[in-house]
Amino acid sequence: MDAIPLSALLAALVLLLILSAFFSGSETSMMAVNRYRLRHRAQSGQRGARLAERLLAQTDRLLSVILLGNNLVNAAAAALVTVIAFRLFGENELALSLATVSVTFLILVFSEVTPKVLGASYAERIVPLVSYPLTLLLKLAGPVIWFINLFVRAMIRLLRLQPRQELAAEPMGVEELRTVLIESGRYLPLAHRDILLNLFELEKITVDDVMCPRGQIEAIDIELDLDDIRRQIETSHHDRLPVYAGELNEVLGILDVRRALARLLEGPLDHAGLRELLRDPYYIPAGTPLLTQLSHFRDNRQSLGLVVDEYGELLGLITVEDILEEIVGEFAAVTPLPSHPWQPQPDGSYLVEGSARLRELNRKLNLQLPLTGPRTLNGLILEHLEAMPEAGVSVKIAGYPIEIVQVQDRMVRTARIVPRRI
Repeated sequence: MDAIPLSALLAALVLLLILSAFFSGSETSMMAVNRYRLRHRAQSGQRGARLAERLLAQTDRLLSVILLGNNLVNAAAAALVTVIAFRLFGENELALSLATVSVTFLILVFSEVTPKVLGASYAERIVPLVSYPLTLLLKLAGPVIWFINLFVRAMIRLLRLQPRQELAAEPMGVEELRTVLIESGRYLPLAHRDILLNLFELEKITVDDVMCPRGQIEAIDIELDLDDIRRQIETSHHDRLPVYAGELNEVLGILDVRRALARLLEGPLDHAGLRELLRDPYYIPAGTPLLTQLSHFRDNRQSLGLVVDEYGELLGLITVEDILEEIVGEFAAVTPLPSHPWQPQPDGSYLVEGSARLRELNRKLNLQLPLTGPRTLNGLILEHLEAMPEAGVSVKIAGYPIEIVQVQDRMVRTARIVPRRI
């Protein structure tokens, strides 16, 4: 050592600190890298990403070579600092102590903390680069790593544990996937993220939450006068209408309005001709999850269904468009639609029809009304009142003041909602 120039020793110390930083940064970046994005880059043909995937597939050997190199380099740096201190200060104990403190500080700042912070922050850039030298080191130190891992595996078995890569891959739950999407931040456009989150909700939402209630279904009574039927067909805003006989539970079929209009252009349409245009109604049991129903629509080549309860009573009507709107939002309509069941007021409140669906109110007015019970505003108010509603009565539900404005047939016809929690 005495023959080696001091400058060479200092240069060797700097090199050892750089190598220590390399191993520290490599370890953190390898453990912090996004595995899914790394796999995508590997499948795209990036060689560094492919090497990194192979290294991460054998985590025990990867960590062994990194820690082996890091410890050897740090030990060599400490020994080299001692030699340099002897060269400069002789056997001065204070100088040796200061040298030990100095090398600890240098390793901590320049070779441990800083590389680890950078490795965690820029893992995706660093990992493909460091995978090349790590792969080479793993091949060169293969026998040593194998010998070390004999003791590692013995210790793990002694503790009755199992290495992570040997564990069966556990599927990610829906809530975990939801959290991943919510925290995707700038990596995923907000509109795309909302659509994916809405897809997860389809399993929780049933057709009862989305359907057009029975009282709001536009349908044709085949027992009406032909002129009234023709007028209803010509002015309808929908392209499919249920046709019933006298009572809405007696649905005869579904009428394609466009076919009916084409038939009217050919000449008068009588009741028998109207029946010939009907398609068999498609029924849906109440409580069917939306995701399930979307699959049923596809499998049965249907786009409109009538929701019935266990007694066969008609509860409402649902279409494929209703389900898709739950995923991607409301579609722009090419025909005029009835006004929304809520009307903004000058004081910031909203006049809302009692038949308005709670899910729609929450989405459109940015409210957080409970969805676990009743599905309409009228039902929610009645549940909280536990009595017949009266005009002028106010209740507070989920922190929102709600005033009953109009009552008809023992039901809340109109209510005023203040969209601010109090």
